[in-house]
Amino acid sequence: MDPRFRSRTPWREKLDRPQQPKVVNIPPRMQPRCGRGTMLIPTPRLIDELMRKAPRGKLITIGWMRHQLSERFGADTCCPLTTGIFWRIAAEAAAEELDQGKRPVTPYWRVVRDDGSLMQKIPGGLEAQARQLRAEGHVIERPSAKRLPRVKDFERRLLS
Repeated sequence: MDPRFRSRTPWREKLDRPQQPKVVNIPPRMQPRCGRGTMLIPTPRLIDELMRKAPRGKLITIGWMRHQLSERFGADTCCPLTTGIFWRIAAEAAAEELDQGKRPVTPYWRVVRDDGSLMQKIPGGLEAQARQLRAEGHVIERPSAKRLPRVKDFERRLLS
């Protein structure tokens, strides 16, 4: 594991902290991006649970997770900031378990951005995610210098 991303508190402990999801009014500063109404603040456990639903060969997006959770809890949207943070916690906890030889783990490498591009802050980096996805039959497109690598025809591989 890259020492720059090591945490004093184990990632698994962060994932397992007892928390409850909350539905709140969308704060005014977030309304330009999220609109008005209600927003779900999820928990790391909820994000981990959704990530585990992606079987080998399938992908999920951050947007799909947010949509699933907002529908499940009757909110207008799900917080994009906490969803990303909690995805990272679940991914790092799974990477810790892999380092310890535990199997199976949450398949964090199957989560891509809404446009099919790979996740920059994934444990092991972009190359590790690309390697995992190629092993599951996905083709990774090499973008221009300004864009992230992307799963070719990712829409066909999305979990529905």
